[in-house]
Amino acid sequence: MALRRAASLVLRQRLRTLAPVPAPATKPPNPLLPHPRRHYSPRPPPALPASARALAEAAEEAFEAASTTTDLFAAFSRLENAVSPTDKRLALACLKLGQHLDSSASADPSRVLELALRSVWILEAGGARSSGASSDSDAVSLAMALHLAGSASLDLTRFHDALSFLSRSLRLLTPLLPAKDAAVGDEGGDPDAEGFDVRPVAHAVRLQLANVKTALGRREEALADLRASVELKESILPPGSRELGAAYRDLAEAHASVLDFKQALPFCQKALELHESTLGKNSVELAHDRRLLGVIYTGLEQHEQALEQNEMSQKVMKKWGVAGADLIHAEIDAANIKIALGKFDEAVSVLKDVAKKVEKDSDARALVFISMAKALANQEKVGDTKRCLEIACDILEKKEVSEPDKVAEAYIEVSSLYEMVNELDKAISLMKRSLGMLERIPQSQHLEGNVAAKIGWLLLLTGKVTEAVPYLEDAVERMKESFGPKHYGVGYVYNNLGAAYMEMDRPQSAAQMFALAKEVMDVSLGPHHSDTIETCQSLANAYNTMGSYALAMEFQKRVIDSWRNHGPSGADELREAIRLYEQIKIKALAFMSPGDQAIALPEPQEQEVDSDPAKVAQQ
Repeated sequence: MALRRAASLVLRQRLRTLAPVPAPATKPPNPLLPHPRRHYSPRPPPALPASARALAEAAEEAFEAASTTTDLFAAFSRLENAVSPTDKRLALACLKLGQHLDSSASADPSRVLELALRSVWILEAGGARSSGASSDSDAVSLAMALHLAGSASLDLTRFHDALSFLSRSLRLLTPLLPAKDAAVGDEGGDPDAEGFDVRPVAHAVRLQLANVKTALGRREEALADLRASVELKESILPPGSRELGAAYRDLAEAHASVLDFKQALPFCQKALELHESTLGKNSVELAHDRRLLGVIYTGLEQHEQALEQNEMSQKVMKKWGVAGADLIHAEIDAANIKIALGKFDEAVSVLKDVAKKVEKDSDARALVFISMAKALANQEKVGDTKRCLEIACDILEKKEVSEPDKVAEAYIEVSSLYEMVNELDKAISLMKRSLGMLERIPQSQHLEGNVAAKIGWLLLLTGKVTEAVPYLEDAVERMKESFGPKHYGVGYVYNNLGAAYMEMDRPQSAAQMFALAKEVMDVSLGPHHSDTIETCQSLANAYNTMGSYALAMEFQKRVIDSWRNHGPSGADELREAIRLYEQIKIKALAFMSPGDQAIALPEPQEQEVDSDPAKVAQQ
């Protein structure tokens, strides 16, 4: 008798790009997943004597009926002794037991991985391989086992193993997914030919891939997987589902966590609209949406809208009696928005009220004093700023072991405030301390490049150029891996490397870095962004220093054309750019023979020359 039910999937939907939340005693079942049903058609095992078959059937029925961990282990042991080691029923039992353990907060991931790999081995031995599974149901079974192996590997911080298992699982599932144009029907989409809808399994795999890639620092790829998981969820759930609203908010928060606020905004608005239409205007879910929307508007420097959303969020939370961390952090957010609006005294007043509500050595109290220091630093109250930062650091130091991720991020902000009050050595020290902590936190790899870049920049400011270069070179590689080669942050680091090489009297290396920076900024910021123009100016300066006057004049002319596009707001910069052009032209004429001087040099009024600066720099 074949196993009557496939192992039911119990899948965690934790997105580890977001702030962690306390795990429940047991992980709730995923409501997206279909109710367990019989959809496997395992090959019959070798013929057994009647008594042996009866024992196997009895063991199988006992395992299917078991629900507690103790009963499942007992029934599993009985089934092991009753069937062949390669019996597909044993593979499915390994899968079910592994999923049961994985759903428990106290699970041993090593044991889960052992069961998952055993299931994979049996299924592959039976023919369910990625290069031609014996049937779609075999492929689904194998994909589920690989997903479980990936989940356990992630819990064991074996990220590359997890990535391999999950990628294989997705490859098996992708051909079984319904066509996109037929994915949504009356029941949310058609299942596969054998009556089993694989989309919930694919959704779980995509979510876990996002977790793994986040842990590896590959944030752009992680976001792509997260977006794909939301698209699958849209095809599964009915319109107006609360879970869909939560998924939109998670995706918005993931974009905001990498400072991609433009992409975050529409997803957060979709979450807000969905929750408002289904839950009303005064729901707690809507309050959470508005708080996130306030953060996003702050990132977009739309501070008035940010404050409005924050105040609406607080109003709802207070109405429903929501207390604790959520409300405290919303109040701190409000103070930070007021600081951005220049309302420093109001911000300090809010923070003093919050300080009375938090425990003496809590991380929230540290955040209060960091924000207070920010307000005071903007008022140029240096002494008071330093005292607030010292209080914050005393609290944070006590939490380095228990909450290293939060402390490392807080040190980054404290360092920037020490930079504001011109305490650069202290700022560098805290940044190095933060980097050392982040390097021990796998899920924070995306921050390492940013911190290394900031250390390099601060070392440049203090004249420690030779020490700065290794940090900047390291930052480029880390940021390219985490955010992709065309991320604007990569362009800024290339620009700082160029500045460092200029200080080291290496103008050719500097020109290469400035050219790479301009190439990135042209894509990420646009050719007429002020930072892109400044990088082009640096490139012209490097060529000027090298004595490559023709190239220097070409790029200086680009600077002139770009500032001219800014109109009256760029008038001063335009005059300075023309002055520098004339200086380069004088130098160029001085090095030309009388015959060469007869050849007309390019004039700044001409249209911008279309050439690749990165290629020119390498000539």
